[in-house]
Amino acid sequence: MSTGSDAILDRMMALHPKIIDLTLDRVWRLLDALGNPQNDLPPVIHIAGTNGKGSTQAMIRAGLEAAGHRVHAYTSPHLARFHERIRLAGELISEPDLTAHLDACYRANGDQDITYFEITTCAAILAFARTPADYTLLEVGLGGRLDATNVIDTPALTIITPVSMDHEAFLGDTLAKIAGEKAGIIKRRVPCIVGPQEDDGLDVIEAQATRLGAPVLAFGQHWHAAPERDGMIYQDEVGLLDLPRPVLPGDHQIQNAGMALAALRHLGCDQAACHAAVTKAEWPARMQRLRTGPLADRAAKAGAELWLDGGHNPAAGQAIASVLHGLPRRPTYLICGMLNTKDARGYLAPLGAEIDGLTALSIPGEKNTLPAAQTAKAARDVGIDADEAEDVHAALEAILTRVPHSRVLVCGSLYLAGAVLRENG
Repeated sequence: MSTGSDAILDRMMALHPKIIDLTLDRVWRLLDALGNPQNDLPPVIHIAGTNGKGSTQAMIRAGLEAAGHRVHAYTSPHLARFHERIRLAGELISEPDLTAHLDACYRANGDQDITYFEITTCAAILAFARTPADYTLLEVGLGGRLDATNVIDTPALTIITPVSMDHEAFLGDTLAKIAGEKAGIIKRRVPCIVGPQEDDGLDVIEAQATRLGAPVLAFGQHWHAAPERDGMIYQDEVGLLDLPRPVLPGDHQIQNAGMALAALRHLGCDQAACHAAVTKAEWPARMQRLRTGPLADRAAKAGAELWLDGGHNPAAGQAIASVLHGLPRRPTYLICGMLNTKDARGYLAPLGAEIDGLTALSIPGEKNTLPAAQTAKAARDVGIDADEAEDVHAALEAILTRVPHSRVLVCGSLYLAGAVLRENG
């Protein structure tokens, strides 16, 4: 039987019949019952977008902390433990603190309807308000306009990372509609950093910023970031930075670094902080090479590499394909599990040219998993040889038996990535 924070989290799951039910009414009600802690946060940097939110946040945090600042950070979902979602003044929230703040929210809410994400976001906000820090980094969970994090009247800064098609059932079936939901975090006269966007999305974001008198700092107009030999360059009106490539792998991380650097420069951080942002950021399950643990040890014994990524939409598939293309060539196989709300074919299509096969899984313990057979069919539909396995262990063993010196990437979902990190811990 679960105890402490796990017990409270289990009870919170039963407070609403739906996992996602976008509205801010229940959040405002609970925050009011808690004394409106959202008004007592250190300066907030609010981050929305489809891809790159977490990596951008990680780089901003690395830069701010290198400059001597204490930083709160909120992200979702977690991988192995819920505590990963809440970082208080630089440290993951402790079990006693998490239990206390979850319990305070549970008692204040009573038996009224509220979703799991809404009430746990309120707990994070309460913890942030009660702990001294210099900045608060809030990552949107879904969308922006009606997301539970969108309760800060005047953040210090908002950021919109690249917007692409995802969560259409909740956010709309066109890029413009989705961008409109993301642009819901823009606040009156608060500067907004905008990452690379397609024209339809950028038009919507800029129109919303204009309505609210919010200065826009947009990629390609006000700042630039690009690869340069073995490093990257960043340029804005302040000047040029010549930096190492981000420690997080993939050319797409240069765009994410650009957004982080634009934020840091706007906040007055120096070149040392910008250097730290690209060299010290840590963000698990984003093309992460696993080198220790039972699964990694089994791969190493066969002379194989084991990688992990939680990306799950077509844009993420393109980014992963780019990373794989840049690695030294060796036989490459995916172990893939996805949610039934995702575009599996769209995600897998860019990967076909970079891999030799795929083993499909149902995500363990996840009721919204796409069945392994459907993931395998989606792979075959885009020209990828695919089979199925019961779990990651069986899939890895089968691949290593056939092709010992291979590269194996477990991918398709942050929930699958979390399961792997727990098993491999």
